[in-house]
Amino acid sequence: MAMHVPKSYFQNMMKEGTKHLSGMHEAVFSNLEACTELYKTIKTCYGPKGLNKMVINHLSKLFVTNDAATIIKELEVQHPAAKMIVLASQQQEAECGDGTNFVMILAGSLLEKAIDLLECGLSPSEVIKGYEMASEKCLEILETLVCHTVKDVKNKEAVLPIVKTAVGSKQDGYEDFLAELISEACSKIMPTQRTFNVDHVRSCKILGSGVLSSTCLQGMVFKRNVESDITLVKDAKIAVYSCPFDIGTTETKGTVLIKTAEELKNFSVDEEKLIENSVKALADIGITCVVSGGKVGEMMLHFANKFNIMVVRLMSKWDLRRLCKSINATALPNMSPPTAEEIGFCSMVQLEEVGDTTVVSFRQAREESAMSTIIIRVVQTTSWTISSVQ
Repeated sequence: MAMHVPKSYFQNMMKEGTKHLSGMHEAVFSNLEACTELYKTIKTCYGPKGLNKMVINHLSKLFVTNDAATIIKELEVQHPAAKMIVLASQQQEAECGDGTNFVMILAGSLLEKAIDLLECGLSPSEVIKGYEMASEKCLEILETLVCHTVKDVKNKEAVLPIVKTAVGSKQDGYEDFLAELISEACSKIMPTQRTFNVDHVRSCKILGSGVLSSTCLQGMVFKRNVESDITLVKDAKIAVYSCPFDIGTTETKGTVLIKTAEELKNFSVDEEKLIENSVKALADIGITCVVSGGKVGEMMLHFANKFNIMVVRLMSKWDLRRLCKSINATALPNMSPPTAEEIGFCSMVQLEEVGDTTVVSFRQAREESAMSTIIIRVVQTTSWTISSVQ
């Protein structure tokens, strides 16, 4: 009869199936090998000539990219040690927006060299102490290696070389053109008294032509058509509604009995007068454009055309919020005339055709704008690259 071998006290505390690894070979080397395997997968993507990776995530969606941030996000790494490198890379993405691949390659290279040191007989604490000393020395040396300094972030020419280094690793051959677009978009919205927000630079993907036909616009662009007959408004005063641009309906149904032709003619007169008065109230305070987050009623549209008011419908609440930020307006929850503080202003609202796509553009002519939009053009036969350019 075999003797019963009791579990360790640590395993008794944990649930059934828990693994407890200890010692140099079980714990340390297995963690180092997991990290170096992840690093070897990513390192071939580094640089302007880096290879693309084909990643299929859990939703069977296909990604073809050499962006390390996208790859590690879709891989869903579960190993605890490798996940620490992923978290460091994600923090780099959140802080700087670039350099994710560099963080993983640097960490992976150091850990790969650590395996050789450990096999030579050094203890983990000695390796850590050596790396800490090297880190302090690197920080001293890095101060002497500054090659370019930007003193005025609103100066496009000064920012251009910095942006080019980030773009060059992703779009080799287009880095000069794209860096100029990005520098222009960022310098226009660079605030003087608050921090820069990446979300204020938007991109609009339109198939057709080529990357060199991409443009930067001070304001916002939406791939939609206007609802009204008016297609151009200059120096527009804009009312933004998060509700449908229509008269309210009752919650209960009713039955109306009409006996004569006169009653039939007068049935909708009061409703038409109510709608006309509400649209006229907007026209009286100078509103020349209405943006609605819901459906647009036919009768409201009729009177909007009558008073030369452009009507634009945006179904996305995020687009509505960004537009309010761009034109400095407040989205109203009901069909009441806006106050002077709630009215937005835009230099020009226009319906345009970019290629074969109809877009509505909200352009700002003032020196500093809250939002900028880069219109990205890519040949239709290679439409998968449009996400890469974006």
